Amino acid sequence: SEPPVLRQGALPPRRLGTMSADLTLSLCPTYAPALGFAGAMIALVMACVGSAYGTGKAAMGISSIGVEQPEIVMKNIIPVVMAGVLGIYGLIIAVIISNNIVAVVGTSVGYTLYTGFAHLGAGLCCGMSGLAAGVAIGVAGDAGVRAVAKQSKMYVGMVLILIFAEALGLYGLIIGLIMTSNSSDVCGMA
Repeated sequence: SEPPVLRQGALPPRRLGTMSADLTLSLCPTYAPALGFAGAMIALVMACVGSAYGTGKAAMGISSIGVEQPEIVMKNIIPVVMAGVLGIYGLIIAVIISNNIVAVVGTSVGYTLYTGFAHLGAGLCCGMSGLAAGVAIGVAGDAGVRAVAKQSKMYVGMVLILIFAEALGLYGLIIGLIMTSNSSDVCGMA
C-alpha cells in the first residue's frame, strides 16, 4: 500500500507515544518559559503597585486625621493592612508560577506553550485584580478614615466597604491559583 498523501503544511501521522520535531517545536517553543516568567512578573509587580497605591492613599487620610485626633490613628490603620495583603497575593502566584517553569536544556524544552499562556493568564488575573483592589482600598480607606474622624459610627461601614474591596484581590488570587494548575506535559513525550 502507498503512504497517504498529505495536504501542504499538514503534519504526517505519528505513532502513539512519539512526536515529530515540527510538532514539538510548535507546542514547546524555546520562548515558552518567557511567558511563564512574564506571568510571574506581572502578578507580583501589578499586585504590589496596587498595594503601594492603596497604602499611600489611605496613609494620607490617616496622617491628616492623626494631627487633630491622634488617639484614633491605630483604630483606622485597617486600610493600610488590607492594602498590604494585596502584595502577598501577587507574591504567592509569582512563587507558584516560578517553581513550575522548566528550564530549556540545549534544544530540549520541557515547558509547553499551553502552560506558558496559562501562567501568563494567571499572572494577569492576579496582578490586575490586585491593582484594582488596591485603588479601591486606597480611595475608600482615605475617605473612610476621614469620615470616621468626623463621625465614629461610620467605622463599621468603612470596614465593610474595605472588605468588599479586598475581595476583588482575593478573587484574582483564587482564579490565578486555578489557572496555574493548568499545564500540559506534551513536551515530555518527545
